[in-house]
Amino acid sequence: MSAINIPQRPPRKFLGEDFELTTWEQLQPFYENLVNRPIQSAEALRQWFLDKSELESYLSENFAWRYIRMTCDTSSEQYQQEFGDFVENFQPHLSSYGNALDKKALESPFLNELKDQGFDIALRSMKKAIEIFRDENIPLQTQIQTEQAKYGATVGAMTVNIQGEEVTLQKASDFLQSTDRALREEVWNKIQTRRLEDKDKLDELLNTLRDLRHQVATNAGFDNFRDYMFAALGRFDYTPQDCFNFHESVAEAVVSMLNTMALERKEALQLSSLRPWDFKVDPQNLPPLKPFSTGDELLEKTITCFTLLDPELGDYLRIMKAMGHLDLESRKGKAPGGYNYPLEEIGVPFIFMNATSNLRDLVTLLHEGGHAVHNFVTRDLLLNSFKNTPAEVAELASMSMELLTMDYWDVFFENKDELRRAKIQHLESIIETLPWVATIDKFQHWIYENPSHSVAERQQNWLTIYEQFSDSLTDWSGLEAFKKYIWQKQLHIYEVPFYYIEYGMAQLGAIGVWRNYKQNPQQGLQGYLNALKLGYTAPISAIYAAANIPFDFSKEYITELMNFVKDELEKLKK
Repeated sequence: MSAINIPQRPPRKFLGEDFELTTWEQLQPFYENLVNRPIQSAEALRQWFLDKSELESYLSENFAWRYIRMTCDTSSEQYQQEFGDFVENFQPHLSSYGNALDKKALESPFLNELKDQGFDIALRSMKKAIEIFRDENIPLQTQIQTEQAKYGATVGAMTVNIQGEEVTLQKASDFLQSTDRALREEVWNKIQTRRLEDKDKLDELLNTLRDLRHQVATNAGFDNFRDYMFAALGRFDYTPQDCFNFHESVAEAVVSMLNTMALERKEALQLSSLRPWDFKVDPQNLPPLKPFSTGDELLEKTITCFTLLDPELGDYLRIMKAMGHLDLESRKGKAPGGYNYPLEEIGVPFIFMNATSNLRDLVTLLHEGGHAVHNFVTRDLLLNSFKNTPAEVAELASMSMELLTMDYWDVFFENKDELRRAKIQHLESIIETLPWVATIDKFQHWIYENPSHSVAERQQNWLTIYEQFSDSLTDWSGLEAFKKYIWQKQLHIYEVPFYYIEYGMAQLGAIGVWRNYKQNPQQGLQGYLNALKLGYTAPISAIYAAANIPFDFSKEYITELMNFVKDELEKLKK
């Protein structure tokens, strides 16, 4: 195995090598320089963009480390304070100066002379940012970020006692794969009961966030926060109506597949009634798959898996390991969930997750590893804005990696029957993903289209939407109180509103990438990498086209892809 080269961050030509962020007063002169600098040629404008990008990359990485430390240890008052300091004492100024810099760039007579690919996309986003910017929203955005952080702290503190041991909810959920049905029921009820203890607190938090977000939207001249977020997220390639069409397409093309899978599960388990705790156990009542035992083993096997797909991809994870840019195992005090956080100066991201020992954890690292690959292949693009892809593209990178690596999962499963089970479970989870994405997205549309709704109305509309995209076989009798609050486990609703439909669009794209790979591995992988290397220097549809897939979420296309997945499943089940 060849030695890896640890990347170095580019020299700081504008900020200077010795700069360390402590106060706003120390940072402000750099922004004043950019605001007041005379620009008298296209080359001077290009240099101005480079200096702006250097400054923004530094600050992005500084903020990233504060967020990473806070989520790795939610009990640390110091980390909470350092994160809060940036949100309260830097971000308000950055918003104001950011707007001034966008205006300066767009007013330059030399814009048309910038020939680098990507400037047209960046300028499109700048124009939209100027349109929606309002000074009065700066303190509101600060308040929103502070409130959002409360979700991770609340959920990260949740534990339950299972067989005499206090464990996180993530770790407890592993018991839902047990072949002991009584144990599954006990654990499921404990998890839901623990979540329900904080339901009022989380309801109130969402009420607060909803009201603040609605105020931001109306300040900016929008009827509701949904319309504001479509502008803020730079959704130039589709509309809310396209999302509604996606919801309907999924309801028509995919939900029937959920019913088929649920019926097969019920019959295989020989149950008279299929209950919510019966969905993670193997349908043949086999013990849960255990692809690894420790975080270290998970990482080493994933590195091997990536290397078999493409040696350079394996090197990316080796670099992250050497730099200590991974925190994989679940433990008390960690925030929930998982993420790949780009570090824009060094160009080597950080992966955070809550692994225990199950298949879902394996898929999570493959997923976040796909994001990491994206960061590596775009690290040399000219400006940091060229690297910041929309989620529809970012999630294509991650969800495709889950599927592209499936041919090498024997690294985790030496037993052929276990390997087959793992592939079946993952493909079935993909069928389950699309309805859940539609559920969460449609729910968010409703929340912000009805900003004065009551908690009771929210519960009722959640149930209506949930049932539209769920199988009709699951027996929820006696569990209605839990059913009303399933949505509270979805951190996106609290922390990154309207960031969810992208998973559905990207899941379709990922199936398309995988289908190409199955037909021609070399061309399929190259198309995937070609798309990723574009970063955000082209429209979404052009990036998907580089991967030789359409950006399409019509009923016809969804049906076509689902039939492909169904065929692959049938091959595995023979």
